[in-house]
Amino acid sequence: MSKNVTRRRVMTLAAAVAVALTAAACGDGGSGPAVPGTPGGQKVAQSVFDAAPVASDAEIPAGSTMDMIRKRGHLIVGGSLDAPLLSQQNPTTGEIEGFDADMAKLLAKYIIGKPEVKTVTIGTQTREAMLQAKSVDAVFQTYTITPQRATQVAFAGPYLTSGLAVAVRKDETGIKSVKDLAGKTVIVGANTPAVTALPEHAPGSKQVAFATDPQAVQALVQKRGDAYVQDFTLLASDAKANPAIKVVGDPFTTEAYGIGLTREDAQFKEFVNNWLRKIQADGTWAKVWESTLGSVVEGGKPTPPALGSVEGS
Repeated sequence: MSKNVTRRRVMTLAAAVAVALTAAACGDGGSGPAVPGTPGGQKVAQSVFDAAPVASDAEIPAGSTMDMIRKRGHLIVGGSLDAPLLSQQNPTTGEIEGFDADMAKLLAKYIIGKPEVKTVTIGTQTREAMLQAKSVDAVFQTYTITPQRATQVAFAGPYLTSGLAVAVRKDETGIKSVKDLAGKTVIVGANTPAVTALPEHAPGSKQVAFATDPQAVQALVQKRGDAYVQDFTLLASDAKANPAIKVVGDPFTTEAYGIGLTREDAQFKEFVNNWLRKIQADGTWAKVWESTLGSVVEGGKPTPPALGSVEGS
């Protein structure tokens, strides 16, 4: 897949989400797009999990990571509990819902035969260490694939593409794109691609880093920075959940998400990639996207990115 094709798809997704968010914010009594886990919200139907594929015994050799996970009875995932549409804990049921969370459940179903997942909450700055220590089996956390990270961990996928974008307070009118951030104080997530991308796209900007997305959003609302630069998909979720902020402009980079794995386990990476191929081909991937991220996007579902299509995957 060419970079231009990928960028066009990201831009289309960005425009669609922006339209949906605007409609939800400006509606006069309409319900707007539903957020998973809230009254009237959507979640992946149980039938999707029931119909999801399960690996054969031949695909899980004795002594492999997959065999260990199957015998344990649950998949241990590094992730989040506070990312709307991606991985958020439902306050009523306690269930973790969203695109990343449901993808993790599907991988657990493929290995174990049931979607049993234990989620360990981690920050962006500790993901590599957690994988290297084998404290988690995999990381599902909008984990951007980069060559530098690939020297420390392995990435299956990519399984979704997005890009860096800009969020500002709702009443902000002077910032319309990343070009307007030159000389501004910009909030970023620690150890995220924004840290290195901002100097190129917004020369002279000053960065203020926070460990988690909720902390960064709170800092923006509290005017501790002029804008917040983060992955578009995450910002769209934030804006959906928090009417005090909005996303402006289009994504100014193209980012590919991967499933973080232990670098030394090539067998497990091949296994996870084979699983991704299956759920893309049988329509499971599309059903999860439509019920989560797709709930704030007008138009058709995106095409999953080609596996191994970016450096580091």
